[in-house]
Amino acid sequence: MWFKHLHLYRLHDAPELDAATLEEALAEQAARPLGGQDPRRLGWTFPGGRADTSRLHELQGQRLLSALRQERLLPASVVKEEVDERAAEVEAREGRKLRRQEKITLKEQVVEELLPRAFVRSQKIDLWWDTRRRLIGVNASSRTRAEELLDLLRETLGSLKVTPLATQVMPMRAMTQWLTDPASRPADLVVGDQVELKAKGDDGVLRARQVDLDSDEIQQLLESGRQASKLAVEIEGRLSFVLHDDLALKSLRFGDALIDEANASDDGDDALLRLDTDFVLMAQALGENTERLIAWLGGEAGTASDIQAP
Repeated sequence: MWFKHLHLYRLHDAPELDAATLEEALAEQAARPLGGQDPRRLGWTFPGGRADTSRLHELQGQRLLSALRQERLLPASVVKEEVDERAAEVEAREGRKLRRQEKITLKEQVVEELLPRAFVRSQKIDLWWDTRRRLIGVNASSRTRAEELLDLLRETLGSLKVTPLATQVMPMRAMTQWLTDPASRPADLVVGDQVELKAKGDDGVLRARQVDLDSDEIQQLLESGRQASKLAVEIEGRLSFVLHDDLALKSLRFGDALIDEANASDDGDDALLRLDTDFVLMAQALGENTERLIAWLGGEAGTASDIQAP
């Protein structure tokens, strides 16, 4: 269950809910089978799969929630082909061209007929809630998916005030500085071998993988005015990821020592005990290293009253 991506949010005025109350609220917005005419649906599911009986796993102030997103796949090309065929039949039969509104109505009919027969794609999205640090992290590949999950949590709780985590120094500025001036890098930060450089004008984006980011070629690109919008970094021995200019962490990889600690735990082949062990270790690592990243970026943006020390 180790997260692969992380979109971070600051939680403001967090609702005080005990585990039993939150579990009950999650059950009210539980995932249900997709209806025949439903294009998509999002609801809470069990983090541990079918063997699990709780939609909330809470240990040491760390909460794990999971949502199931289901979506019917109805390609636009399939709809267009069917609409065109039916429109041609009507036009040939009636000897006239269909008006625009008639084609819109025809398209709606086609979608209504084909939707129940469309394939369903399911996706599980995990959410980490650090109640002590007042942080929420969503394991999603895109910001859009993360926001969808927050909307579900907001609906479940009745209200939820969260904002994307922001820092005093913009990530793009910091990443560019780390590349141009190695002496500015924090002591426990190691620059990786992947970068995305954006130009200020219309020269587009340059992406490089498996390259020496301290090479003369990269330095020349930076001197020409390009800025780093993505950068692979490692917090020495603990966590590696690709940092994005919106503070998203992608392609997370946890340190070998942490994985070894998780594997060494005695879970008695209990899948749920293994889930809880892995989650607690992961949550602790994410919380500690998020604090470290915030410090590297000059501290958190916002007023002191918005930020609570752990």
